[in-house]
Amino acid sequence: MNLIKANKKLFIIYLSTFTLSFVSLSVFGQIFSTTQNPLSVKWNYIQSAGFKIIYPQELEKEAQRMANTLPFIYPKIGLGLRQQNTSIPLLLQNRGTLANGFVQLAPKKSEFYATPPQYFDSQDWLNNLAVHELRHIAQFDKLTGTQAHPFPELLYFAYFGAGIPTWFFEGDAVVNETALTESGRGRQPNWIMPFRTSILEGKKFSYSKAYFGSNKDVTPGYYQTGYLMVANMKEKYGQFISDSLLGDIRKRPVRLYPFSQSLKKFTRENTKKYFLSTQEKLAEKWKAQGAKIQTENYESLNKKTSLATNYFLPVRLNKNQILALKESKQDARYFVIINNDKSERKLFGVGYQEQPWFSYKNDVLVWDEIRYDPRYKQRSYSVICSYNLKTKKFKKLSSQSRLFSPSLADDGKKIVAVKVELNNQFNLVEIDASSGMILKTYPNPENEILQTPSFDKTGNRIAYIGVSEKGKNLWLMEGDKKTRLISNSRQQLSRPIFLGDKIVINAHFNGIDNIYSIDITSKKISALSSSKYGAFNPTETEDGKIIFNDYKINGYEIAEQAIAEKSIGENAFVDFSSAAEKQENTGNVFENIPDSIFQSKRFRQGLNLFSFHSIIPVIDDEYVFGMELQSNNLLNTMDFYTGAKYHRDLKRFEYTADISYKALYPVLSLTYRNRPKRTFYRAKNAIQQGDWRENYIKLNASVPLSFNARNNTYAFTLNAATSFTKRYLPENMPTNFIRELKFPMEYNFTFNHSVRTTERDIAPKWAQVLRATYNHQPFDKNLGGEILALESFLYFPGFAKNHSFLASFNYQKASGVNQYATEIATVYGYNNILAKSKLQNSMLFNYRFPFAFPDWELSSLAYVRNFRAGLFCHYENIGLDTNIGEPKTYGVELNSSLNILRYQPVVDVGARLVFVNKIYNQNPILEFSFNYSF
Repeated sequence: MNLIKANKKLFIIYLSTFTLSFVSLSVFGQIFSTTQNPLSVKWNYIQSAGFKIIYPQELEKEAQRMANTLPFIYPKIGLGLRQQNTSIPLLLQNRGTLANGFVQLAPKKSEFYATPPQYFDSQDWLNNLAVHELRHIAQFDKLTGTQAHPFPELLYFAYFGAGIPTWFFEGDAVVNETALTESGRGRQPNWIMPFRTSILEGKKFSYSKAYFGSNKDVTPGYYQTGYLMVANMKEKYGQFISDSLLGDIRKRPVRLYPFSQSLKKFTRENTKKYFLSTQEKLAEKWKAQGAKIQTENYESLNKKTSLATNYFLPVRLNKNQILALKESKQDARYFVIINNDKSERKLFGVGYQEQPWFSYKNDVLVWDEIRYDPRYKQRSYSVICSYNLKTKKFKKLSSQSRLFSPSLADDGKKIVAVKVELNNQFNLVEIDASSGMILKTYPNPENEILQTPSFDKTGNRIAYIGVSEKGKNLWLMEGDKKTRLISNSRQQLSRPIFLGDKIVINAHFNGIDNIYSIDITSKKISALSSSKYGAFNPTETEDGKIIFNDYKINGYEIAEQAIAEKSIGENAFVDFSSAAEKQENTGNVFENIPDSIFQSKRFRQGLNLFSFHSIIPVIDDEYVFGMELQSNNLLNTMDFYTGAKYHRDLKRFEYTADISYKALYPVLSLTYRNRPKRTFYRAKNAIQQGDWRENYIKLNASVPLSFNARNNTYAFTLNAATSFTKRYLPENMPTNFIRELKFPMEYNFTFNHSVRTTERDIAPKWAQVLRATYNHQPFDKNLGGEILALESFLYFPGFAKNHSFLASFNYQKASGVNQYATEIATVYGYNNILAKSKLQNSMLFNYRFPFAFPDWELSSLAYVRNFRAGLFCHYENIGLDTNIGEPKTYGVELNSSLNILRYQPVVDVGARLVFVNKIYNQNPILEFSFNYSF
C-alpha cells in the first residue's frame, strides 16, 4: 500500500491561501494575485494617515481622491468592529481589464483594480471597492490587533482559515457596504435572485451546498449566503454582533469549529442551525413579497434541462431561429442557434468575457473578450471580435485595446463601444465594423463611468448608462447633444436599447428585475414584463415582439411576448440590510469627503524588493522539518525565502535560501542549500555508510509565455538551469569520492494548447502538451552523461460530455551519471515494481469520467460534490520488457471531490487498484491519493 503525497509543505501554507480570496466585486473567484506588471510601469505613492497608496502615474487623480477618501471613511466602516485606525499599503492597478479587489496578508496589502465592469453598483467604482475592502481590513485588525509582531502574517492566514468561514467575512462586508451607502449589493434583487428563486420553487439548500456550491444546481454562493445570514444577525442581535463573534474567537482560538461555537454562545444556534433558521425566515419574507406582485409565466423557447444552464442575450435570426450565448455546468460558453422545435446547433466557443455580451445585426456578430499579455498577466486587454454568419469568417477588430460592450448599428457597418484609458477616462467611440478603425470619439467631460451603449435604427442616436457617486443615469445622445432621461437613480439600470421612440432598459422598480420602457419625450416609464424572478436582456423582433431572458430555477431561459405596457406597480423589494442601516446611522459614507492635495513621491521598485512578513514551520517529509522566513514584495516582483531544517534521520541541520526575481521578461531564480547527505555503497563485499555536507547553488532562467484567442489557450515555457555543488566534511567515503559537480546544464521546453473547460471537466476536451528535456555535463569530464526526454500528452473527448481520454507517448535516452534518472511519465505503480531494465519509453492510456454529483452533506465531517472513475492501461519499454498487447500495469481508479470539516479548499481523495503484468510475479497494488485546490 502506497500513500501518494501531493504536497510537502506544512498544511498551514495551503490553508492560508484560500482564506484571503476576498474578491469583492469580481465576476469570478480568484486567489489573490501573484502576477506582475510590465517593468515600464512607473509608480508613485502617497502617504495618507495609515494608508500608503501605491499607483501608476496615470492614476494620479484617482490616487489623490483615494488619499482623501480612505482615512475619512475607515472609522465609520470599522465602527461596528470597534476599529478606528489602521496601517496598510494599498495598490491601485490599471493595466488589467477585469474588475477586482482584495485584501491579503503575507504580505499585508490591499489591491484595487481601477477599471470598472460594465455592470455593477449605482455608485463610483473605486468607492464601491473601498467600502467593501476596508471592512476586510477592519476584520483583520480586529483579529490580529494593530500592535506589530515579528513576522506572523502567514500564521494569521491559517488562523483565519481554520477559525472563520469565508461566508462570514464576505457577508459582513456586503452588509456593511449596503448599510453605509445608498447602493450596495444587498439592494440588488438580481444578486440574491438565485437564492430567492430556489426558495420559492420549494428547493431549499443544506448549509454545505449553499456555502460550497454544486456541480449540478444553481446555488446562492457564499457572498449571498453570508450577506443574508449576517444581516439577520444584525437585526436580531444588534450592531456589534460581528465584533462579539470575532472578539470571542480571538480570545479562544484553539477549539474545534471556533466560529460555530462562538455563534452558538451569542445566538444559541451553531452555524448549520442558524443557516436553516435564516432560510426559513427568508422563505416567509419572499413569499410575502410574492403575494404583493402580479407576475406572469412565460413559455421557455429553449429545451428543458435539470442542469444549471444559461442562455444569455437571445436575439431572433428569423421566425424559426434564435441566437444566444449558452453555458452550463458541463459546457463552456459558446454561441448556439436554437430552432423552433428547441433543437440546437453549436456555432463556436468564446473566450473569457467581463460579462456575457454580444451584438447581432445584418448577419454580423460582434462581441468583446479578454486577452492577456503573453508574459505580464497584470496586463490584459478587451478586444472586439466579429463573425459573419454568411461568409463564416472571423475577424479580430482590435488589438491591445480597452474596448467594452460593442453594439452594432442596424446595417452592421459601425459599432459603438466604451473605451477606457489608463487614467480611467471613459468615452464612447464609433468604430468601423469592417476595419476596426475608430471613426469618432464622443466627449465625456464629467467622466462618468459609461456602460452598454446601443444605436437606434437610424444609427444617429445612442442610448447608454452613465454612473457616478450620485447614481445611474440613462442618457440619449443625438449628435453632440445629450439628454438625461433618468437622473441619479439607485436602480440597477442596464443595457438600454431602442424600441421605436422609446428606450427599453432593465431595472427593478417593483423590487424584482424586469424590463421597462421610457418614453423619450414624456419620460414616462412603463413595465413590459412581469417576471416572477427576473427578466433581462430584451431585443426587438421583426414581428413587433420582444425576446428576452426569463430567470428560472436552473438559470437564464429564453422567452418572448408581444409588447404591452403595464404599470410599474408598487416597490415590494425586501431590504434585509435595513436594520443594519439604522444601526450604523451614517447615511452615505461618501458625503463630505475632504479635497486636500497630497504630496506624491516616486515609488522605486529597486528599493522595495523585500517585504518580510512570516516565519512559518515547514515539513518536507516525516524526516525533514524546520522553520522558514518569507518575503514577497508588494508588486510581486521578488520572492525570498530562507530557513533551517532538521534532518531527523541524519541528526543534522540544513540551511536554505531561495530568491526569485520576476520583473524581467525571464524569471530568474537562485537556490542555495547547505545540506547533509548520506549514501550507502559496496566496499570489500560489505555495505558501507558514507556522510558528507555540501554547498549546492542552482540558477534557473524561465520564460513563461501564454496566449489566448476565443476559447483556446496556448502556452510556451522555456527553462534553462545550471548548478554547482561543493562537497566537504566527508566521513567514511571511498577514495574516488567526487567533491565537485561542475555546472550540469538542464534545458526544458513545454508547449501546451487547451480549450476552455468547465467545472465538470476532468480534463480539456481537446488539448496537447508536448515537452522536451535535455540534461548533460559539458563542463565536467569526470561525470559524463546525458539524458534526452520527449513527452506528449494528448487529450480527446470521451464517449459522453465531460469524459476524457488521454494518450501519452514518452521516450528517454540516458547515459553516464544520468543512466538511472527518470524524466518521463511512468506507469502507475512504477515505484513499487522491481525494474527489469532501464526506463526508455512509456505509453499511457487513461479514460476518466464523472458519474455522480450527489451534493451529500455528511454532518459536519464532509460535503461530497462528485464521484469520478477511471480506467487505465499503461505500457513501458515497448519491445523490451513487454509487447504492445501486454501492458505493464492496468486497472481502475475512483476519486471524489469534497469539502472536509466545512473548510473551503476542495479536497480530492481517491484510490487506485493497479494490476501488474504476470511476468513481474507481483500482487495488485493499492494506492491512495490526496490533493486539494482552492
